[in-house]
Amino acid sequence: MTEQELQQQRQAKWRHDGRPVRTLDDAREFIDSVGFCLMYPLRTPVLVPTFIGAYVGEDKDLPVWKNAFKDPRAKEATELMVRLLRDKSAYEANLFGETNFLVSASVFPFFYGVVGDRNPKQTPKPGRRSEYTPLALDVFEVIRKKGAVTKSHLREQLGAELTPQALDRALNELWSRLRITRVDYVADEGAYWDALYRWSPDAVREGIQISLPEALTALLSKYLDCVVAADQTEIGDFFSNFVPRSKVNEAINALLSARELQFTAVGNRSLVQITPPKPTAQSLARNKPIARRPGRKLVK
Repeated sequence: MTEQELQQQRQAKWRHDGRPVRTLDDAREFIDSVGFCLMYPLRTPVLVPTFIGAYVGEDKDLPVWKNAFKDPRAKEATELMVRLLRDKSAYEANLFGETNFLVSASVFPFFYGVVGDRNPKQTPKPGRRSEYTPLALDVFEVIRKKGAVTKSHLREQLGAELTPQALDRALNELWSRLRITRVDYVADEGAYWDALYRWSPDAVREGIQISLPEALTALLSKYLDCVVAADQTEIGDFFSNFVPRSKVNEAINALLSARELQFTAVGNRSLVQITPPKPTAQSLARNKPIARRPGRKLVK
């Protein structure tokens, strides 16, 4: 494979080839194909597609989150993304800081197996060893009891003196561990937040039952299917946003040992890719050239 061929395959899979995603069916097909994507590009890029790139149909002059509000394409793409969330064809997480991360419904249980909390219904206990701040615990308790709520409703419950910045930090704490998720957006009211275990109980239940090694190897395989091939640094840069690099390297080595992944030369680089399936006897028979009989010419 040449570098040009690799880029062409990525452009086709990521819908950067002039086939923009514009309908809900298009969006479902795209997210199912790639498995996951960022909403907007990062200022320090990682190797993964973006939803805005698929919506625009190319990867040039795309807005980043900071200036997306000035770009009409971003508003249209966001409306389509919200329809995916409402439809539960995709799920959203906050792991990359600058922009949201979208995961397809089929991949989400494996993602939950890596990132999610194993006791999602139970409010974590406060204390020095708690993974959450006291405010995040209070926010979760309100959402757990009240159901889907907006930030304004949370401030009414927790005290009007609560600053928007503090409330955002608490929501992001819970969101990053998949305790809560945005389930809707209304222009006049903002986002609605609900407990993920209530919004999508089957996906959460399935994710809890998947072990970390199994979930991580499944995500690695889907990632390499999405990007076609990547070097180990590129893989680590992506996954290190939600899992230690040491765990990623262990999973890569395990898949290489099992021959489910292999190294391939792309230009002067050695990249990791999914091992192609071995040809079957049936496929070999289909592709076998027709033998020419002696003394006869083939008719063109």
